[in-house]
Amino acid sequence: MKREARTIKIDRRLTGANIIDEPLQQVIQFSLRDYVQYWYYTLSDDESFLLEIRQTLQNALIQFATRSKEIDWQPYFTTRIVDDFGTHLRVFRKAQQKVTEKDDQVKDGSCLCAGTAEDLVDTFFEVEVEMEKEVCRDLVCTSPKDEEGFLRDLCEVLLYLLLPPGDFQNKIMRYFVREILARGILLPLINQLSDPDYINQYVIWMIRDSNCSYEAFMNIIKLSDNVGELEAVRDKAAEELQYLRSLDTAGDDINTIKNQINSLLFVKKVCDSRIQRLQSGKEINTVKLAANFGKLCTVPLDSILVDNVALQFFMDYMQQTGGQAHLFFWMTVEGYRVTAQQQLEVLLSRQRDGKHQTNQTKGLLRAAAVGIYEQYLSEKASPRVTVDDYLVAKLADTLNHEDPTPEIFDDIQRKVYELMLRDERFYPSFRQNALYVRMLAELDMLKDPSFRGSDDGDGESFNGSPTGSINLSLDDLSSMSSDDSTQLHAYISDTGVCNDHGKTYALYAITVHRRSLNSEEMWKTYRRYSDFHDFHMRITEQMDTFVNPLRNSMRNVSNAVKSLPDSLAEGMTKMSDNMGRMSERLGQDIKQSFFKVPPLIPKADSDAEHCRVSAQLDDNVDDNIPLRVMLLLMDEVFDLKERNQWLRRNIKNLLQQLIRATYGDTINRKIVDHVDWMTSPEQVADSVKRFRDAFWPNGILAETVPCRDKAIRMRTRVAGKTKLLAIMPDELKHIIGAETTRKGILRVFEMFQHNQLNRRMVYVFLEGFLETLFPQYKFRELFNKLHSRSKQMQKYKQKLQTPQAPSLQRR
Repeated sequence: MKREARTIKIDRRLTGANIIDEPLQQVIQFSLRDYVQYWYYTLSDDESFLLEIRQTLQNALIQFATRSKEIDWQPYFTTRIVDDFGTHLRVFRKAQQKVTEKDDQVKDGSCLCAGTAEDLVDTFFEVEVEMEKEVCRDLVCTSPKDEEGFLRDLCEVLLYLLLPPGDFQNKIMRYFVREILARGILLPLINQLSDPDYINQYVIWMIRDSNCSYEAFMNIIKLSDNVGELEAVRDKAAEELQYLRSLDTAGDDINTIKNQINSLLFVKKVCDSRIQRLQSGKEINTVKLAANFGKLCTVPLDSILVDNVALQFFMDYMQQTGGQAHLFFWMTVEGYRVTAQQQLEVLLSRQRDGKHQTNQTKGLLRAAAVGIYEQYLSEKASPRVTVDDYLVAKLADTLNHEDPTPEIFDDIQRKVYELMLRDERFYPSFRQNALYVRMLAELDMLKDPSFRGSDDGDGESFNGSPTGSINLSLDDLSSMSSDDSTQLHAYISDTGVCNDHGKTYALYAITVHRRSLNSEEMWKTYRRYSDFHDFHMRITEQMDTFVNPLRNSMRNVSNAVKSLPDSLAEGMTKMSDNMGRMSERLGQDIKQSFFKVPPLIPKADSDAEHCRVSAQLDDNVDDNIPLRVMLLLMDEVFDLKERNQWLRRNIKNLLQQLIRATYGDTINRKIVDHVDWMTSPEQVADSVKRFRDAFWPNGILAETVPCRDKAIRMRTRVAGKTKLLAIMPDELKHIIGAETTRKGILRVFEMFQHNQLNRRMVYVFLEGFLETLFPQYKFRELFNKLHSRSKQMQKYKQKLQTPQAPSLQRR
């Protein structure tokens, strides 16, 4: 018996937009052809089965498209994704800190083994359950069997929501489609998105228009702690050296090739030294090394006081030594002077325009001056700024009988400055403190150690000059003895004209004398004028690298004080309520013009280290959520919470100004418009087309991409880190510090180098997407149930159920 064939009509409409439906239908057709038809036709030639599958897939897509149109995707893309990424980064940072603490215990001899990549992954999921409290995704991300089971369960739930009841009740059909979705589509896609090498290639592709700088590349090499990366770069440099040495050239080309050979030799030498240090266990933190060896750059006190990065470390030191009152007094007076100058200029301008004069401004200035006096100089001040009594009495008399001027505190401020500069407790001791070394690192005035002498690293010394990198690249200088008794003297002893391959140029003979205690040596070398010019340009460039960051950073802080005269004083509101109220009223008009985006308002009862990033947002503040969440993300990337509150507030103010200067006052509108553009039919159609062309180029199933060998993957890692470091704007380094910027960027990059952690992030995004797509269903409870077999979750619950040890009685 043969069943009579019935006609099945297929409606090709899926989303309602033809530009999307056409490529989507092709994807369905190619999928059925390459994943179903090739084996089905060996069993039967009945087309009804294939048509039923096609109809089932189309029904699911129609339901999905209909549901998507009803959802406002802006909160998901502007807030939820950023929050999920920031929280993932926070968990990774805390896991790194815990592993580092374990490694420190290893060095102290209190543990047996050091941390590994597996330890980091395990610690990561321990921190995740502590932060999420209701869910942990360790099994899904580390066990392939549990991951496949999770995807099967999830696909079955989706089919229940998207398929007609009749299709869903057909178990054979349901299981068949479930396996195709889980193992044929979702799992390969998650594998690709979680592959660190794929992410590294994508990062390089995204910033392909940015050129890699030599400085960023060498910084990555010197900071790398991965022997595989260093070996891959070293082997590639050796390969290029062999090729260049085999070339037979003459003329100007030979000079170019020599320069390339010298550069490659230097790269190879740095890689070998770094590998040797890592393998021998002699890796030393640069900051710790600088604290024990060599000479450090000197940063004057007046430069420290006007640089927001340097000021943080000096402020921390002054608080440790009990001298914070002197520093806070200097800063408050500086803010008062700028505020008073601007307010008096406004008052004078109104008088010239014939407007009615009021005493409100003078009264506010007097209240501010009296507040400063009471807070820092009066007998009841605690702690009190210690200056000559006659200066304090003179100031008190002026406040009682005269109108305050911007210069009213100048004499005392000058004395306080001299005290901080000369007193051995303050600036002189600060220069010998570890905080000073950390400050130099943030100002990018602390370079890596240079290696001189033996190859095993025993002769290492710290090169504290801001141009240390150029010294490292000159073999002649790096091989010199570090003995101070050695003297070098060089002069031009003769000149002449040389002809080479038809070109004439000037040639200089340079006589060099080297004297030491026991020997004297002399030799001659020859240089062209172009060599002198190149050396001059390199020295000029290095000096700009040293001077400009500090100068630009000072200018940034100075402009911030002038534009926001109450910004410095505002940070002191906890110390003086009167001063805070005065600064708030004086700067109200200016703040309205600069701070149209409300500042970040953290919840008072939230623990920033044990909650999600978005938990720090105040529920009562709805405006400009996208920008505020982005600033919270920057806070997490660069770990600004480690800074003191005054600097953290000013950093956020400067970041807001920087973002606003780039995008204007409509930054939130631009973010929203970009999300609308991303979810528009044209962009969705383009994404479907790119997916189709990637999997089926020219309508033919793409071949499996061959595995890339380890050396290529390692060089890709180096290239990705170099690209990321090179695109960081100098303004950001001047605001939060060069070392903090590097650590933040490298932390984000390192986070993507672990497959299990990448899987966790993909699943978090997927869960957030489904919760947004089906808000009426309890997907959060479903995911908690699917992840309930987590081992870390079980440990956490047992820990909560274990009664805590009674606290010690207070004495």
